[in-house]
Amino acid sequence: MTSLNEKLRAVQTALAALDIPTVRHYYRTDLQPPYLLWAESGEGESYWADNSIAEQVISGDIDYFTRTEFDPSVDAIQEALLSAARAWRLDSVDYEEDTNLIHYHWTFEVA
Repeated sequence: MTSLNEKLRAVQTALAALDIPTVRHYYRTDLQPPYLLWAESGEGESYWADNSIAEQVISGDIDYFTRTEFDPSVDAIQEALLSAARAWRLDSVDYEEDTNLIHYHWTFEVA
């Protein structure tokens, strides 16, 4: 079974390679857009065999904040997820009036 840290490092490596000025694991304050935050959120649909875990699936969240409409980084993030994650989905896209930022939110799973 692949270690938890190895699974998360694959996601970190894929996201760090993007052309986004700030990519952070977990939340940070006072960031200037565009920026990306990501974090694991728990265990997903793991695989069990003979009453023990055969492959642990970890789920997580990615939040990308930008002021740019049709930001090309959105496509780059999804391309990175194709290589790093077992499954992913774009859950929401919102315009936040209080910050004037477009907020993209994905969930992902790595195994």
